Amino acid sequence: MVFSSLVFLCIFLPIIFLAHSFVPSIRVKNILLIIASLLFYSFGEPVYVILMVASALANYLCALALGRFNRKVVVTIAVIINIGVLCVFKYTGFIVETINAWSGADIPVPQIALPVGISFFTFQALSYVIDVYRGNVDVQKNFAKVLLYISFFPQLIAGPIVKYRDIAKEIDHRVISIREVAPGLRRFITGLGKKVIIANAMAVCADNIFSQELAQINIFGAWIGAIAYLMQIYFDFSGYSDMAIGMGRMFGFHFKENFNFPYVALNIKDFWRRWHISLSSWFKEYVYIPLGGNRKGKPRTVINKLIVFFLTGLWHGANWTFVVWGMFHGALNFLEEYVPGMRRLPKVIGHIYLIVAVTVGFVIFRADTISYGFGMVARMFSGFEFSNISMSVAVQQLTPQFIIMLIVAIIACGPVGGLIIKLRETSDKSTFTKNESIVQVVTYIAAMVLLCWCIIRLSSGSYNPFIYFRF
Repeated sequence: MVFSSLVFLCIFLPIIFLAHSFVPSIRVKNILLIIASLLFYSFGEPVYVILMVASALANYLCALALGRFNRKVVVTIAVIINIGVLCVFKYTGFIVETINAWSGADIPVPQIALPVGISFFTFQALSYVIDVYRGNVDVQKNFAKVLLYISFFPQLIAGPIVKYRDIAKEIDHRVISIREVAPGLRRFITGLGKKVIIANAMAVCADNIFSQELAQINIFGAWIGAIAYLMQIYFDFSGYSDMAIGMGRMFGFHFKENFNFPYVALNIKDFWRRWHISLSSWFKEYVYIPLGGNRKGKPRTVINKLIVFFLTGLWHGANWTFVVWGMFHGALNFLEEYVPGMRRLPKVIGHIYLIVAVTVGFVIFRADTISYGFGMVARMFSGFEFSNISMSVAVQQLTPQFIIMLIVAIIACGPVGGLIIKLRETSDKSTFTKNESIVQVVTYIAAMVLLCWCIIRLSSGSYNPFIYFRF
C-alpha cells in the first residue's frame, strides 16, 4: 500500500486517524498504531512483516544487552546484524553479478525480493542501538514502543529516517488537537499533490525518454528527459516526506524536515544540506564523524567524505549507477573544497553549475546501466542529430500537460520556497493577525481543492509509479 492510492486515502488513513483520535489512553493509541503499521506493511508483502518485527526485536535485545555485556562487542554485533540483513536482501544479487562480471565466473544469481523500505527501517533500528550505546538516549525496556518507533507507517517505506531521540517523548506523551491536526493534514495534502500532480506528470516523460535506445535520442530529447527526471525525483521524494511529516503531526509526532528547497543551492555542499537531510545527517553522525570527520588532516578528511558519498550512493540501490552517482557528488564536493575559485563563483554562475551538475548526476542515477547513463549524458552535450525519429521522440513529450506541470514545478521548487517556509512558521503560532488568518483559511481551502483533484486523478487510473521499489 502506498500513500498515493485510493485504498490508503479513502479507507486506511481515515479509519486509523479517527480511531486514534477517539481512543482514550496513550497506551491503546500506541497499540492501535502498531497494528495499523503492521497491516499497512503487510498489504503488499505479508511475509516481510516477520523480517521487520525480527529486526525490531533484535535491536531491542541488543540495546538491552548494552547494560549487561561488553558494550563494544554488543554494538558491533548490532551493526553486523543490521548491515548483514541489508546485504542479504538488498545486495546479494548485486554482489554475485559483480563477481561474475569481474572474474568470468558463472555463479547462479539468487532472486531475492527486496523488502520495501528495508533501507529506512534498518537505519532507524541501528541508530537506536548506537544512540543507546553512546548514552544519547535511555534504553527502552518496552518492546512495543521500540516496534512502534521502527514500524510507524508514515515514515516506514519512504522516510524520512527518524532518530529515536526525536520522538521518544511523543511515544509516551502527545496531544491530538485541531491546531496540530489541521496543518498536518494540509502538509499531507501538499505532499500528495507534489506526488500525484507534478511528479507523476514528470514521470511519464522521463520514463518515455529513458526507455528509448540512445540512437533515437538527440540533444533535445536528452535534456527533456533529464529535466523531467530532475523534477520527478524531487517532487516524488519531497512529496512523500511532506506526507510523512504531515501524517506524523496528525498523530501527534513531529518529524524533522527532510528537504529544504535543494534546487536553490549554489554548490554541492549546500545541496546536501538541503537534500534528503535525514539521510545525509545519518551518515554524518554515524559514519563520517566516527571515521574521524575533519579532525585528522585534509587527506583523511577527503577519504572520509568519499567513503560517505560511496555509501550514500550504494544505500540507494544495488546498482553501480547509484555508486557512480554518489562518487560523482563526492568528486564535486572535493573540487569545491580544494580547487581555488570554486567557492567564490558568482551566484548566477554557481546556481547554473549546481543545476547542471545535479541534473547530470541524476541522469546516471536514473539509468539502468552505467553505459546507458554515460551515453545519455553524452547525448545531452553532443547529440546534434535531428533525424525524424529523434525529433519525434523529443517533440512527443511536449504535451500541454507536461509543459504546464514543468512550469509549475520550476516555480514550486524555487521562487515560492520562502513563502512556504514563512507559512509553516505562521502555522505554528498560537495566534494569528487578521491577514494571517485570511491566508490560513485560503490555504486550507486550496488544500481541499487539491485533495479532490488528486483523488480524481487517481480515480482515472493515471500513471502512478512507486520509485522506492528500487531503494
